[in-house]
Amino acid sequence: MAAKLAKLSVTAVENKRKAGLYNDGGGLYLRVTESGSKSWIFRYRDRVTGKLRDVGLGAVDCASRKTIGASLTAAREAAAEAREHVRAGRDPKAERDRKRFAAIGVPTFEKCAKDYIAAHRKGWKSEKHADQWTYTLIELAGPVLGPRPVNEIDTALVMRVLEPLWHERTETASRLRGRIEAVLDWAKVQGYRDGENPARWRGHLDKLLPRPSKVRRVKHHEAMPYRDVPAFMRTIPDTITGRCLAFTILTATRTNESIAARWSEIDLESATWTVPAERMKAEREHKVPLPPSAVAILKRQLGHDETYVFPSPVKAGSHLSNMAMLELLKDMGRDETVHGFRSSFRDWAAEQTNFPRELAEAALAHALKDKTEAAYQRGDLLEKRRKLMTAWARYCTAKPSGDVVVPMTKRA
Repeated sequence: MAAKLAKLSVTAVENKRKAGLYNDGGGLYLRVTESGSKSWIFRYRDRVTGKLRDVGLGAVDCASRKTIGASLTAAREAAAEAREHVRAGRDPKAERDRKRFAAIGVPTFEKCAKDYIAAHRKGWKSEKHADQWTYTLIELAGPVLGPRPVNEIDTALVMRVLEPLWHERTETASRLRGRIEAVLDWAKVQGYRDGENPARWRGHLDKLLPRPSKVRRVKHHEAMPYRDVPAFMRTIPDTITGRCLAFTILTATRTNESIAARWSEIDLESATWTVPAERMKAEREHKVPLPPSAVAILKRQLGHDETYVFPSPVKAGSHLSNMAMLELLKDMGRDETVHGFRSSFRDWAAEQTNFPRELAEAALAHALKDKTEAAYQRGDLLEKRRKLMTAWARYCTAKPSGDVVVPMTKRA
């Protein structure tokens, strides 16, 4: 049932004298202080910390009933806008600050972060690295730091970003701290701020936070046991992200390879996906034989986007984000990583089949240090790998029924 709005009348606002908060509904409150001054606030729950926060919506002009009515109308309109921000996952206070700071010459932290990433992107090895910087700085730090002028970022704000993450996602929080420090150093060199860096660790934040190595870690199971994969596959939702996850598992590929798959790389007739060298970790072209179940997923994706097989549902002209499948796993109550399914495949191939080890390594596009194995992998072994991947897909999509050994009569 929707919460009742417009609970306060002009007369009620005029007559409130006792200090306190008076609810108008929908998060809008009239605040009366001990001195008798009146103002409007919007109260909401911070999506980062989970705590209640207030954002001021202006004072009540008590000169007359007419001015009180005007301020009440304006406050309700501002509260409605704030509720829209909350529904969209945005911070109302940050959005208010964004407007306030727009006219200021000093760029916001978000602008500096994006400029820093753009300046360093070409020097990073992969697009995935840039995606990780973007995710942590914009998605994790953005709600608190994003709209603020970069010269106003202080220790309290940095701590507000880091504290909620430090004990639960220590490694991520530690990397985020270093990235915030890098952006603020960049801003200082650009002349946008001066003084000490509030995100520095030694002699500063190390006095406020425990060392990452001392934080008790929650053990996460990175790889799902292969025996659990068939049952898990049946629980994957039929969404673009869900299809991408299923496709990634069936092909035993890496996250950045599958999310950025292009239709130009796919040959449905020969059931082959050719990943170009620039998108491969080993920096050499990799051909992936597509089992029937993977082809079926591709056919369901036809028509969604002209370029990408798994387009972003929120950003036109782009593919799924690097974190989309991991977030889906979390939403499904799993603590494994997407990359861990490659280990599931490798364990299955070793324990449940007679396919040669070298063939499984080739399917994973591993760069082999052993000269003998490297020579074995010189050819792409496409048709032999097709048998292996078809067996894996058949295993993944079948109902669990005990151990299944897949024989291979001739070793490659």
